[in-house]
Amino acid sequence: MKKIKVLIAGANGYIGLELCKLLLNHKYVEILYICGNTSVGKELFFYDNFFKGKNLPKIKKFNKIFLNKVDIVFTALPNGDAQKISKFLNQKNKLIDLSGDFRLQSASNYLRWYKRKHLAKKNINKSIYSLPEINMKNLKKYKIISCPGCYPTSILIPLIPLLKNKLIRSKNITIDSKSGYSGAGRKIHIKFKNKNLYESLSVYGVSNHKHNSEIQQELFKYINKKVNYNFTPHLIPMFRGIMTSMYTELNYGSSPSKLISCLKKFYKNSYFVKIMKKNVLLSTNSVINTNNCNISVCELKDKNKVLIVSVIDNLIKGGSGQAIQNFNKLYNFKAKEGFK
Repeated sequence: MKKIKVLIAGANGYIGLELCKLLLNHKYVEILYICGNTSVGKELFFYDNFFKGKNLPKIKKFNKIFLNKVDIVFTALPNGDAQKISKFLNQKNKLIDLSGDFRLQSASNYLRWYKRKHLAKKNINKSIYSLPEINMKNLKKYKIISCPGCYPTSILIPLIPLLKNKLIRSKNITIDSKSGYSGAGRKIHIKFKNKNLYESLSVYGVSNHKHNSEIQQELFKYINKKVNYNFTPHLIPMFRGIMTSMYTELNYGSSPSKLISCLKKFYKNSYFVKIMKKNVLLSTNSVINTNNCNISVCELKDKNKVLIVSVIDNLIKGGSGQAIQNFNKLYNFKAKEGFK
């Protein structure tokens, strides 16, 4: 089969590097261009020794002329930059974005949560928010495929089926998420310059974290009612991985075993979602360097409540892996293509 020609913008970030590793492993991909802003002229092995000896182009400044030679543009850039690139897409290009630029369905919501104006409002209607295990729509109809954020991935995969099947209450859900510091990007070292990043745990974005917007949006889309929850993200002193703990009340007649049965049925054809037996104590160690989302349902002291735990690798399942899943879905490749 003819290889899909690809441009990667933002390849030297944490998620961008993981994306490049996966694309190098994909037998239907040819990487034509790697683009960056502050890294022009460098090779990727400057950022990760994995790329030493790999046949990859040097990093160039993005030029819209490059789009004439590629089919797919992957963007793993700071918020706002993918919007600019989207204006130059030609008829044959598709954009798969890993930032927050096209996750929200309205420009006003984007302004509210991201504190900046949307620079490509006309392209919002040409985009789709695609969590691969949930979205069953035909991606070919859309110009832009927006990949979910890392925290929402760990939250939406467990909650959507359970809320949709009315097994848990849609009120008073407490969501406690802990992420390795890579989730905050390379600039985290600047933000934590006077703090001990490697030996401290920090809470941040309690009520105004950007990911609240897409969690609200997607839950309403699939449940068709407002879900009352509180989401608190934390940075912990490890490089990668997310553990999300969700405390929720059972609906009448529900039970932990019924939750597990529902999740298993919903994800029976999803290769990357693994549902554990009841009361299994999860660790991020089980998903690091994979595209898996492991889910456990645990009983609590209060029999009317339950703990749902999910773990993912934020750089893969929470980022680059979803981009590859959406890419595979777009071209009808096997779900595992590109993954080891």
